[in-house]
Amino acid sequence: MRKAVDQIRVDLQTGQECRNSRLFFDPKAARMTNLSKVRLLGCRVDTVRQLYRGMVRPEVLALFEESGLVSFAGHQWHAGRVSRDSGYQYKLQNNDLGFVLLLKNFNVKADVIGAHMKIEVSPHAIQSSPPDVLQEWMDRFATAALQCMEANQCAVHLALDVQGWQPPKDLMDRLLCRARTRRSITGISEVFYDGEAVSYGNGQSFLFGSASGMQLAIYDKTLQAYSIDKLDYWQSVWKTMDNPFAPDDDQNYDAKAPVWRVELRFHHSIVQQFADGSASMDTGAMIDSRTYRDLAPHLDGLFQYGLESFRLCSSKGVFDAFWTLLRQDTKVSVPAVSLAGRTHYKRHYKTSQGFSGKNVDLFIGNFISLVARERVGAKKAFASLRNWECWPVIRDHYAHKGMDERALYKRIKQLLEERVVRWGRAV
Repeated sequence: MRKAVDQIRVDLQTGQECRNSRLFFDPKAARMTNLSKVRLLGCRVDTVRQLYRGMVRPEVLALFEESGLVSFAGHQWHAGRVSRDSGYQYKLQNNDLGFVLLLKNFNVKADVIGAHMKIEVSPHAIQSSPPDVLQEWMDRFATAALQCMEANQCAVHLALDVQGWQPPKDLMDRLLCRARTRRSITGISEVFYDGEAVSYGNGQSFLFGSASGMQLAIYDKTLQAYSIDKLDYWQSVWKTMDNPFAPDDDQNYDAKAPVWRVELRFHHSIVQQFADGSASMDTGAMIDSRTYRDLAPHLDGLFQYGLESFRLCSSKGVFDAFWTLLRQDTKVSVPAVSLAGRTHYKRHYKTSQGFSGKNVDLFIGNFISLVARERVGAKKAFASLRNWECWPVIRDHYAHKGMDERALYKRIKQLLEERVVRWGRAV
């Protein structure tokens, strides 16, 4: 691909070039674009996958003789097997910590040094710890699992969240890249994650590239987060975003507007090429990173590398105004080390609007069956429900659907009567 140029940013009052303006001029098409309504909600590391080489310790393999909770490296984990598609045989998972440990390469014997471990880190763990602390956690787990342990490169996903912008209808035509794989999902409930299809309801998403290389994904993050019960978490993140390049009115997240995500996914082989091919302009030394900690200072350069590889253009040889905005105003945010060397943790609370409510509806159905079996009347059943610790979530969920407490009581009474008439009390 030939080198493209950015659009010119023009001051609305003077007509002169202005670095911080949101008015863009396409010199080839002689067209102006106003992006003053676009809100950048921050660019973050969404996924870290750290790979390790070594030999699996026999006592670690013994943990998988039976599935269930096990103790490993001072923490409780859920142990189990994983599908062959992952490339590994076993998994230790602790979603509270935010780590998934994949162990024992399918193609290498356990007592032979090989790529036997991959640690996947969740967004909340990434955002709660600076890179050096996060690396210490991963190295500690790898040391406990492997003999002759050594880091073997990492893969990262860099995600920018934005409001006030959505993909143009001709995105598939205007986005240039070397990738042969392109997917557009319109009106279908799918978004792709390295081979997985995640259902999130009606929407539209785009995927360019392959999981074994570099990918660009553009999708409605609000719908996806809602479907997996993570909307409350992401709303708390968006409300506290910090973008020093944004104008003052760009600092406010609008809970009523959709959030679109522009996500660049780098396979570990791409990160390796980036590390081997990038050098310091001062010393000439190559980056030569093998860990997330070593890569962290270069994430801005990696993000720019991705935006150069996938180009949204408004005309031939000219970047789209939105792409110019991303290239010039986006900085990848990573947690900084505090003076005390500690991390400040802040709780966020789930609300009834932050998830689909399927669990509440399923619970009410099972609740009706149980109270009918125990011959509990509607008044007593409703009273016990109101005394339960989870009642506020149930109440708010149905209030959000236009049903107050009285209406909910009538609904439970009706369901209980139907249950008794159709199935009997003791069935």
